[in-house]
Amino acid sequence: MKVAIPTNGTSVEDHFGQCQYFAVYTVNDNKEIIHEEIITSPNGCGCKSSIVETLSNSGVKVMLAGNIGGGAVNKLSSYGIAVIRGCSGETKAVLNDWLNGKIKDNGELCQDHEKHNDHEHNHEHNHEHKHQHNHKHGHGFGNN
Repeated sequence: MKVAIPTNGTSVEDHFGQCQYFAVYTVNDNKEIIHEEIITSPNGCGCKSSIVETLSNSGVKVMLAGNIGGGAVNKLSSYGIAVIRGCSGETKAVLNDWLNGKIKDNGELCQDHEKHNDHEHNHEHNHEHKHQHNHKHGHGFGNN
């Protein structure tokens, strides 16, 4: 089985959408890591790239992630990749904890993913944004 973990080097990247590197581990039936590699996300960060297709084509079946939005979860799921959310810590420790049943999906979706590292992403959402604005409506001619 192949398991992917978004990584910033040695630890789980906090947000899938910011991740450019994925640690991919091949695990045997005895829950032993028999191969590991780093896959670079094509075309930049996770939410704007074709990383899901790349991971699927390499045989990944599970994604152990930190924070991840609903669109990314849906896309991963559509490619047959199960998503376990709420992971944090050193990648191999997270993998071993999951293999030993110590980590379960927390069910939370990231809602705050409009801006990442000072660059914006345009995401479609299936929810409304409601805002209150307190404007003083005058006539535009001084102090009316």
